[in-house]
Amino acid sequence: MRHISSSDPANAPRTSGSRKVIYAAMAGNIGVAIGKFVAASMTGSSAMLAEGFHSLVDTGNELLLLHGLKRSKRAADQWHPFGYGKATYFWALFVALSVFLLGGGISIYQGVVNLSDPPALGNPLSNYIVLIIAAIFEGMSWRVSQHELVRRKRHGENLWRTAVKSKDASVFAVFMEDSAALLGIIVAALGIWLSHRFDNPYFDPAASIVIGLILIGAAVLLARESGGLLVGASMDQDQIAQVRKIISADPAVERVGHLLTMQLGPDNVLLTAAIRFQRRLNLDDVEQAIERLESAITLQYPPIHHLYLESGAIKELSKAVRQTTQQEIS
Repeated sequence: MRHISSSDPANAPRTSGSRKVIYAAMAGNIGVAIGKFVAASMTGSSAMLAEGFHSLVDTGNELLLLHGLKRSKRAADQWHPFGYGKATYFWALFVALSVFLLGGGISIYQGVVNLSDPPALGNPLSNYIVLIIAAIFEGMSWRVSQHELVRRKRHGENLWRTAVKSKDASVFAVFMEDSAALLGIIVAALGIWLSHRFDNPYFDPAASIVIGLILIGAAVLLARESGGLLVGASMDQDQIAQVRKIISADPAVERVGHLLTMQLGPDNVLLTAAIRFQRRLNLDDVEQAIERLESAITLQYPPIHHLYLESGAIKELSKAVRQTTQQEIS
């Protein structure tokens, strides 16, 4: 078995992009949250209050994602020999839980309470002004995360497919949060407008409940993706197929057996492959073939920092050497 491991598994190129996305989202959410709470206190709007809690939760989530990125860059040690890359996935899962419990739960609770006793309608102008400003900031933040995903987009993929396959839970989390925020702003504005258009205060708390359901839906999607990565997701199947082609194309390879991969971080992959080399090859030929394969695979897929190639030929030769040595000793 041969192994090659990068001396620096940190994902610096994409980490900088991930941080830019998170900082952009956090900057917008802080100011927007204050404005929403002020507007909610002036008008008594349940939908606006729900949006305020939404922005406040999102701000806290960005801090958690930054903490996860910082933890993921810690060097490997004896307790974590493959590094701390999965810390990003853990904190993204924690973010999903906070969106579900705090963002979605509070919004639905607020809406249900106000449905039983809706507050009197106030002047909606301040609500509309805050929502417009919020839409601008959230749209700018969404654009930053969307641009980062487009930068990683492969030919033939749509934006959603790129987001799911990016393996970067922090960017995916911000993209989902911003998408949910924009939908929430539309729902809040619609609820406020319907309440005043029909002089019916029940539309406003109903919008708060809808916002909560949107947040819960976003949280479920984020939890599914980050949870899957945390428990050991593989590389994309098309990438695995390409790696198998690279190995099979080498003239020294007779057959490729199992080929297993695991995401250890956004840009840190573990790969193991069982290879049957041509029987006519000697040990030196097999060693040279393995070195060629290591170079070809890591050149095509730099995120593969831990590469294990298991050779049946080397096993057989080692077994034969041991048997010969034992016979000589006896």
